[in-house]
Amino acid sequence: MDNMTPEQRKRCMSNIQSRNTSPEKAVRTFLHKKGFRFRLHKKELPGKPDIVLPKYRTAIFINGCFWHRHPGCPKASTPKSNTAYWDQKFKRNIERDRSVQEMLKEEGWHVIVLWECRISDEEKLARDLGSLLEKQ
Repeated sequence: MDNMTPEQRKRCMSNIQSRNTSPEKAVRTFLHKKGFRFRLHKKELPGKPDIVLPKYRTAIFINGCFWHRHPGCPKASTPKSNTAYWDQKFKRNIERDRSVQEMLKEEGWHVIVLWECRISDEEKLARDLGSLLEKQ
């Protein structure tokens, strides 16, 4: 059972951002310090990647562990109420992510998916961006 009223839940959910999140800003800062220049949320590309590096034909998606179901992550928990809705929602998110990544790869883009829980650790972030950092 939800411990918030519907009004409280609505206000809480409406405050969740899709752009310029803390993890996204951290990745942008990291890349900028490494000398990369990039574009944000290119509407012309499938899925509007969070970060686009045209020079390297690389699209970076910064996924929240809860919304995109990071396998094995404790943040990827499922709410106890309205589970049928959430299961369907998560399934659609995963399918959309897969489809967008396939479209980008077919167009010749390299796709990197970064998970929210790994971004705060700079070593893990560098490891996840390894293929891109090697190109520089």
